[in-house]
Amino acid sequence: MSLIIEKNTIKLLRFPFSLLLMPVFILALSQAENSILANAVISFLIIHVLVYPASNGYNSYVDKDESPVGGLEKPPQPTKQLFWITLIMDIVAVLFSAIFINKLFSACILLYMLASRAYSSPKIRLKKYPILGFLTVFIFQGAFTYLMCTVGITGASFNFTDAGIYILAASSFQIAGAYPLTQVYQHEQDLKDGVKTLSYQLGYIGTFIFSIAMFIICNIFYYLYFNSINQLNSFMLIQLFFIPIIIYFSYWFYKVIHNASEANFRNTMRMNYISAICMNSCFILLLIFDKL
Repeated sequence: MSLIIEKNTIKLLRFPFSLLLMPVFILALSQAENSILANAVISFLIIHVLVYPASNGYNSYVDKDESPVGGLEKPPQPTKQLFWITLIMDIVAVLFSAIFINKLFSACILLYMLASRAYSSPKIRLKKYPILGFLTVFIFQGAFTYLMCTVGITGASFNFTDAGIYILAASSFQIAGAYPLTQVYQHEQDLKDGVKTLSYQLGYIGTFIFSIAMFIICNIFYYLYFNSINQLNSFMLIQLFFIPIIIYFSYWFYKVIHNASEANFRNTMRMNYISAICMNSCFILLLIFDKL
């Protein structure tokens, strides 16, 4: 492997795409009891600079996308270097987690990586199964990631109280609402790869209706969580930040109903970035209010 990292390798790691995955970490940080600043910084860097980009890169290496993929409208073709770089990033992430946080956090990182690899790996390829692929993302990018972030931020095990279970469920159902929308423009490319996603099974209109149902359930769990900790003001704040998301979602859904070609990469990315910006901003405010 060349010691010089190729430009296309860096591009396929899709570092900016981590912005879309930040809300779960910031939410966990805003709700964590006895958070440790050094742990929060280190765990954030491990997850968003090593784990997520390595997962993105490995997925690109396996899929060799020729059509738009999350964050890249025209992805370059991967080389063997990309595989080795993602492997090194994974190893460093596990080691740094154990050294700078603790073994529990390191185990969480390793389990997340294994799930991510199983999702994309040509031998296991969980993503080709509509329900199993969806459940993998539902669990590991939602509840498990929230749990993993909390362990990293606090250096302690997760507390499975009623409130804890509510926020884990909210995290997973929020991912459940967003995930099928990220697949809605990839139906043809996925079929070429032998992958039938949940979005393909649901169809364009069905994907939007399913996402609506998931977001409603997510919001119910947010209510249960914030009510259980006597912070309904925080729940109302989340509702305010949901408004721009709902407006764009409704506008996009209306366009797709009248023209299926509107279920395309650019509209999907607009939806993703509006959601990420709104939720990141919301959870940062929750964090600030918690520290005041």
